[in-house]
Amino acid sequence: MTESALLCWCRAGFEPELAAELNERAAIAGHPGYARTQRNSGYVEFIVEDANALSRALPWSQLIFARQKLVRIADLSDLNPADRITPMLAALDALGGSGLNVSMFGELLVEHPDSDEGKQLSGLARSFGNALRPALRKAGWLSKTDDARRPRLHVAFVAGDHAMLALSDPLDSSPWPLGIPRLRMHPDAPSRSALKLEEALLTFLDADERQRRVRDNMQAADLGAAPGGWTWVLMRNGMMVTSVDNGPLKQELIDSGRVDHLRADGFTWQPRRTLDWMVCDMVESPARVAERMATWFRENWCRQAIFNLKLPMKKRWEETRICLEAFEHQAHRPLIVRARQLYHDREEITVFATPK
Repeated sequence: MTESALLCWCRAGFEPELAAELNERAAIAGHPGYARTQRNSGYVEFIVEDANALSRALPWSQLIFARQKLVRIADLSDLNPADRITPMLAALDALGGSGLNVSMFGELLVEHPDSDEGKQLSGLARSFGNALRPALRKAGWLSKTDDARRPRLHVAFVAGDHAMLALSDPLDSSPWPLGIPRLRMHPDAPSRSALKLEEALLTFLDADERQRRVRDNMQAADLGAAPGGWTWVLMRNGMMVTSVDNGPLKQELIDSGRVDHLRADGFTWQPRRTLDWMVCDMVESPARVAERMATWFRENWCRQAIFNLKLPMKKRWEETRICLEAFEHQAHRPLIVRARQLYHDREEITVFATPK
């Protein structure tokens, strides 16, 4: 019998951080369990008595180190490469009496961990999905066309002969396979860091929020801007940007007429009036950055912000929790805070904040 578990994708190498986060959050929610993972595997299994109840208690939007949150419904090992479909259909049929309240899935996603070993399964995942979809539809498990109102079925290959079946709620999970938005580096972008801010806007703001919060002629500041990747994203979204950095910006940004480059220290500069946006990707200790970000909200210097916290090599979940708690406390006002380790992040997390 398959153990009840959450299955969460993450950045390879950050499994201990995700495991620690799930352990703490699950215990606080009253659903204690234990995490099972291997370093650099790209995923964590969290074994718990009732994975469905835990999933409801831990909204995906609140998880920081999880790219995707799934409820595992079957663990199939020793699969025969000549016929992997039959045992999967049998596993789904056997779930009728296990409390699974799904008559039909709205979409099929065949995935693999985003790790060195997992990427070797990408070809299998693509070809197997093409074979499994018609079999699922014939058996009545998959709608004839993608239906966003129904749960999604995930087939997670962790080896050629080992796959896990899992489901996700479209309203409580990442919309992208593996939780990774596919963004392309624009040839005009000054640096690859532009992808981090583009992903943050897609991840933290839904379509309605982006329409309301990201508009032409908004006033923004970019702290630690050089060479200008985040400034470029703000400018492309129609904003007027004050770029604060003692280092040089790409000349094309200054020539745009929408960017004012101030050679100053992002930790000491302050605006003369409240700005619509402040963004910050300065390389500094996370505690110092969190404190400065709190000052911006305490002094009402911005209406919303996106910033990065560069994490230490050890105790990264603990440091994350401490810095976020300190940031909210030092802001001296109620805030909406969303944080995640994005796909384009490395040893850092990205935070969105705005007053409630």
